[in-house]
Amino acid sequence: MVGYDPDSECLTLSTVEIAAAGSASGLVTRAMISPFDVLKIRFQLQIEQISSRNPHAKYHGIWQGVYKILQEEGPRAFWKGHIPAQLLSVTYGAVQFVSFEFLTKLVHHATSYDARDFTVHFVCGGLSACAATVAVQPLDTLRTRLAAQGEPKIYRNLRHAVVSMYGQEGLLTFYKGLTPTLIAVVPYAGFQFSFYSFLKKLYDWIVPSEEMKKGNVKNFVCGSCAGVLSKTVTYPFDLFKKRMQVVGFEQARTAFGQVQTYTSLMDCIRQIAQDEGAKGYFKGLSPSLLKAAFSTGFTFLWYELFCGLLSTLNKSNGFKKQEG
Repeated sequence: MVGYDPDSECLTLSTVEIAAAGSASGLVTRAMISPFDVLKIRFQLQIEQISSRNPHAKYHGIWQGVYKILQEEGPRAFWKGHIPAQLLSVTYGAVQFVSFEFLTKLVHHATSYDARDFTVHFVCGGLSACAATVAVQPLDTLRTRLAAQGEPKIYRNLRHAVVSMYGQEGLLTFYKGLTPTLIAVVPYAGFQFSFYSFLKKLYDWIVPSEEMKKGNVKNFVCGSCAGVLSKTVTYPFDLFKKRMQVVGFEQARTAFGQVQTYTSLMDCIRQIAQDEGAKGYFKGLSPSLLKAAFSTGFTFLWYELFCGLLSTLNKSNGFKKQEG
């Protein structure tokens, strides 16, 4: 069970074990969904309309984008920025799940609210994501820059990127895009956790077979649906974040088409509306929804799986101690 549940078999897990389960979940999921992430970032940063009718557009569809990246940069391009992305996922998973479990437990014991309530999961999910976002924002900016650059590369590797960005743009450059990220992360993560909890209850009500109600299929299906719903509602802020993170990095984007510079978040919102129209706020939505479906589905699946395994190991060790 994700979140505090007095009836759960995972109540014996320590903070370290919850952090380990969250980190492992993030690590495995990131390795699986990296190609969707790279494709999404490329679409989000493209100024030109994403359409085959636009002769100036470098990318105009998912399959065309995949073929273009393979043709020009090779299969390894789908894992550009993978090291900072993995560091991001491992850290984010640990902080988010530890915070969420702590907050839902606090609500259960300190208030009259049920820790499994939709609203409680929404609020606790948003707050836990805020803590995780602040912790990993520098890694997210590094991942975006490394995934966004074409050939020849501006940054040779992660170390070169850190040294160059700090030397040329200062410490605050690692926190570019933090404002729209925090604005978006509360409802996005809040909806992820609350929709996941709600959909699991709905799944149990719809599916008649007791056997089908158990196991990883339910966790993956409910997690995927929660990810799609959450991402659709909050998507524009993800796009704003990506655009802000590459401000000052325009020279690496010239190979991909038109380049735009933004002075602030409001300037970014205004220029997108003016130059790209309302549809500009949803560029990259298709690969983003694919990524959200797989990412959220696998994140909850692996987290619950790892928590179950750790709980089973704890019980097994407890029995051995009693026998001894």
